[in-house]
Amino acid sequence: DTIRLPEVSLLASRVSALPVVRAFLLDMQRDLARTHSAVMDGRDIGTVVLPHAQVKIFLTASAEERARRRYKELMEKGEKVEYEKVLAEMKERDYNDSNRAIAPLKAAPDAITVDTTELTLEESIEKIKNVIKENL
Repeated sequence: DTIRLPEVSLLASRVSALPVVRAFLLDMQRDLARTHSAVMDGRDIGTVVLPHAQVKIFLTASAEERARRRYKELMEKGEKVEYEKVLAEMKERDYNDSNRAIAPLKAAPDAITVDTTELTLEESIEKIKNVIKENL
């Protein structure tokens, strides 16, 4: 449960910018994909980790919607958070990840962008499943 806390998210962004951490994780992720059928989620999977993946989806939603979802999730877990703070931290992580020197957050040129801002969870799942089916 703690992996979704705002402070953990920001720390993950900072730690993931360290070259030694990136190198260690890169080898581990590529080995996992080589030896298992896998679906990977991450901000550099399609551009750095698995640039030759069969299907690449750049999943996105507005910062406001992602913050609303995270806020709701945290409130349901009993966390005392303010929406404005969740939104500010989300924007900070997006900025940091998009502007880091190593493996910045960006869509791979051949990725299919799926914007879920206006979609429910069920609609998002269905859309992603359809993208996978159409591209395998």
